[in-house]
Amino acid sequence: MNDVATTAGVALKTVSRVVNDEPGVNAATAERVRQAIDLLGYRRNDGARVLRRGRTASIGLIIEDVADPFYSGLSRAVEDVALRNDCLVFTGSSGEDPQRERKLVLAFCARRVDGLVIVPAGSDHGYLAPELSAGIHAVFADRPAGAGLDVDTVLCDNAGGARSGVAHLIAHGHRRIAFLGDSAAIFTAAERFRGYRQALEAAGLPYDESLVAMGTPEQARVQADLGRLIALDDPPTALFTGNGRTTVTTLRALEALRATTGPLDDHGATVRPLGAPGPRSLYPAGLDLAIVGFDDFELADMLTPAITVIAQDAAGLGRTSAELLFRRLSGDDPPAQRVQLPTHLIPRGSGELPPRSCP
Repeated sequence: MNDVATTAGVALKTVSRVVNDEPGVNAATAERVRQAIDLLGYRRNDGARVLRRGRTASIGLIIEDVADPFYSGLSRAVEDVALRNDCLVFTGSSGEDPQRERKLVLAFCARRVDGLVIVPAGSDHGYLAPELSAGIHAVFADRPAGAGLDVDTVLCDNAGGARSGVAHLIAHGHRRIAFLGDSAAIFTAAERFRGYRQALEAAGLPYDESLVAMGTPEQARVQADLGRLIALDDPPTALFTGNGRTTVTTLRALEALRATTGPLDDHGATVRPLGAPGPRSLYPAGLDLAIVGFDDFELADMLTPAITVIAQDAAGLGRTSAELLFRRLSGDDPPAQRVQLPTHLIPRGSGELPPRSCP
């Protein structure tokens, strides 16, 4: 900066004002300074500037999986808010591992990020208390912090969304509705299961544990659960799937199961010799079980029939969380907030199919 001042024939303070877009410099002088900057290739040292202000102009974002489209949308929204605040985002994936989450959080804190947006994998966040006391700000998104941590939290209406999706299937005549969800230890999965049971109770339908399958959304697990469900003496006529990845895996698993069935009779039932191996299927090729999925996903509207979903606002979760964080960073210090974002049903066809009955 001294070289720029010498070349332009101005005071060092004048260069600082031009570089930082401050008023008080006439147009001719400012142009002379900019020409000197271009000639010398000067670049402002933003690192030194923010450190003088006691900040690093960076935040940390911890999500479950950067490859998951839901978290991609959340991450992009956080980045957009950060960029508007002249801030960079460091992102890490926990992989649903509480220990990995903790390592990432503490690693970001060691690098002096100004704040954190955390999608937690675990439920014990006592390790974060010393960092919060030291001045780090944190917002929890999609899932709440563990007990005892008083921080801003942004959630979607998981139970309410699931409740409305199952009620939609009930309104279309279904009484045997299966629930395929993620691991019950995950907050969002447990909340959506709660909404499923609430919808059954509100409709006066009995809860049947045999219609519930929860676990990781892996093809082999989901396909095995679907085979079991279809083979029940009183199989489900509809499925409620607990997140986007589970919905996609369920669709693939259904196709794999259909590939194991034989030809169909006039009633649409599989013609299979008595005692033949493989699951008993009452369903023809195509999407014949009614399905409502929690989370929208790419190409859901292009299938036949298109997939009815409960859509949540991933970008809204990210944007709201980041805005709360930067409000804290700007000095605003109200009591911790808990924000719940709504979901909405998108009927596309799969959730409106009538129940199929045994011939």
